[in-house]
Amino acid sequence: MKALLHYRASPGFRAAIERAAPDWLEVAIVDEDDTESFSEELPDTAVLLHVLEPVTADMIAAAPELKLIQKIGVGVNTIDLDAARSTNVAVANMPGTNSRAVAEMTLALMLGVLRRLTYLDPLTRAGDGWSPDPEQMDGIGEVAGRTVGLVGFGEIPQRLAPILEAMGAEVIFAAREDREGDQRQVDLSELVERSDIVSLHIPLTAETERMFDAEMLARMKPGAVLINTARGGLVDQPALTEALVEGRLGGAGLDVFAREPVEAGDPLLTLPNVVVAPHIAWLTPETLERSMGVAFENCRRVRDGEPLLHRVC
Repeated sequence: MKALLHYRASPGFRAAIERAAPDWLEVAIVDEDDTESFSEELPDTAVLLHVLEPVTADMIAAAPELKLIQKIGVGVNTIDLDAARSTNVAVANMPGTNSRAVAEMTLALMLGVLRRLTYLDPLTRAGDGWSPDPEQMDGIGEVAGRTVGLVGFGEIPQRLAPILEAMGAEVIFAAREDREGDQRQVDLSELVERSDIVSLHIPLTAETERMFDAEMLARMKPGAVLINTARGGLVDQPALTEALVEGRLGGAGLDVFAREPVEAGDPLLTLPNVVVAPHIAWLTPETLERSMGVAFENCRRVRDGEPLLHRVC
């Protein structure tokens, strides 16, 4: 039985796979850019370990032995679920395995934006850190005393909320499920209008795509900060750029983009009040260990015909 990982795996990722992989399972690792090798490995693959590269109907059709697409993470918006269903290929994810890592990265992005780290770091390395632009320094601030609005209240924001409160922030959240008795829950409109920092923690669906468009961004408080460690498609990226350039928003921290990899010439990357990362909020050695445990347990369940963990379809 073979599992195939289509990802540019770091040495640490490869080591995590080697530690966790059972003896009976062959694991092939192919770089995302190596389409030829990927095509050669697909036909006898039983389990596709999916990270970021979209899983298309053509890929599924080229893998007649495929039984499971195992998402390493939570979001399955990059998998053609209709094609999987039509060919009786199961899809599973692994909620919770990366929550701690993403919560920490979300906090890091908040702090990085508020303290203008992407502006100050290169300035200091160039020897000019002691004569910064006064306007940039006026944009520096603390988490304490600010209102942080969490859009969605799953495991990641639930981990984040007590940390932010311990730092002196007021936390509010918006969620579809009514959390009876929690006075911090508000509707989305109130959250957007009250929050100094808005952090996104919802899946990308037809309903949420470009939820934060020009109109929604205009409703945010002047000088507010937007943080996105969920999915890039939740935000109208050109509208966000415009709001930042015009100074209506105070900054943004982004681990995800509408198009990935983000183009080197994207104007967002030139702004001193924007902190960015390449969709790696989830990627820590600890997350990998937990993820591989779930992935290989599901491989065993495929082999033995048992119900899968966290099956999506």
